[in-house]
Amino acid sequence: MVFSTTASATMNVAVITDPTGKDPNGCAAGSQSFAANMFQSTFIFSQEHKMALLSGGEGTSDVRVAAIINALTQLQKNGTPAQVVSVAQNYQGIRLMAVNPTEGIAVGGDFDVYVVTVDNNSTIKVQAASGGVATVPAGTKGAIIHLRNSEGNPKSGTAETVRLQTAMNIGKMIRDGYPATKIVSEAFGEVARDSGEDHGGGAINLVSGVTTGDMFTPDQLNDTGYEMEKPYSKVSSSGWSVGYPEADNYQVSPVDGSPLTTIYAYQALGNTITVSDDNPSVSTYGSDEKGISEATTSVVDASVEKNGYDPVKIAQSINKAIDSGSIVGVEYVDSSDINVRENIKAVGVYYTPAPNGRSAPVWNLPIDSNVFDVLGNIESLIGILLILLALFRSTLIKSFFRRR
Repeated sequence: MVFSTTASATMNVAVITDPTGKDPNGCAAGSQSFAANMFQSTFIFSQEHKMALLSGGEGTSDVRVAAIINALTQLQKNGTPAQVVSVAQNYQGIRLMAVNPTEGIAVGGDFDVYVVTVDNNSTIKVQAASGGVATVPAGTKGAIIHLRNSEGNPKSGTAETVRLQTAMNIGKMIRDGYPATKIVSEAFGEVARDSGEDHGGGAINLVSGVTTGDMFTPDQLNDTGYEMEKPYSKVSSSGWSVGYPEADNYQVSPVDGSPLTTIYAYQALGNTITVSDDNPSVSTYGSDEKGISEATTSVVDASVEKNGYDPVKIAQSINKAIDSGSIVGVEYVDSSDINVRENIKAVGVYYTPAPNGRSAPVWNLPIDSNVFDVLGNIESLIGILLILLALFRSTLIKSFFRRR
């Protein structure tokens, strides 16, 4: 039997810059930590309710799972963020944070946070809150950030100062008109650099429903995720991309000699969850090659600019990039592998790894149908992993962990 150590997100952050819910980048949230197994502690997202639920705390994993299932029950009853997270007070050491673009942000249970609000006169308020329930009310621009130091973090003792400084910077960015997706990514970078709580984790754009998926989560059990302040990939203006550590071997694109720009992990996070007319959000699935997300994004951007959101044209462009070597390690795609969501400017590309690459395991879990009733509205694989890991730990590991 394989066991995992208890994981807990030490940073939860949620930001709302457009409380009307109309801006496709107006609400975002995410989690990270110094701890291992961060795939257990990122977020759960309900597409139907447009609500993300983030978890953490120092309670045991079984207690955290019980609290989350209780919170999901409240969510299914159309509970507000405050009602959803209020259940955390019944579980020792547990923290829950919930956010909805139009209903606000709430944190409940065991926490030390700063609550940030920005009014219509651009006045910033940053207030500390500890325990119980704290909120950013519906209709308000604002944010909540929780941060503590993990045991063993060499920068232990920095959390209180960094929590306040990051909250103040979040307030300034909200005031200055930055989108929530950009603010969350910058918060990830600042927290990673200054507090050492730097392992992903992940983030989500709640309005557009775009997540980082498993971009930064650990490949192996009881391991740490990607360090968010570290270089993640190098990208050329022509679309060629390579992930670290291989990127150390390249100074220019081997395709056309164009210079390479270094993208840090927190920047890659922001790029992934931010959508626009000129820069659609592109998500890749089925391959964990470090540079493939950036390379695919460049190819899809060019295809959309030239041909619009046409899955046939996008597939053709990707296959040309595979032929040229700009995208490696995956099989050709066809239009059925392209999920276009033009209304939110998002494109999903589903790859099949090339021979000898990794492949996704088959679901083979002894899961009671009642559990799936509870999870029915949850669309984040990371969130489902959180629930299932504590309930079916050994079988889950055999079924879910990708093998080389």
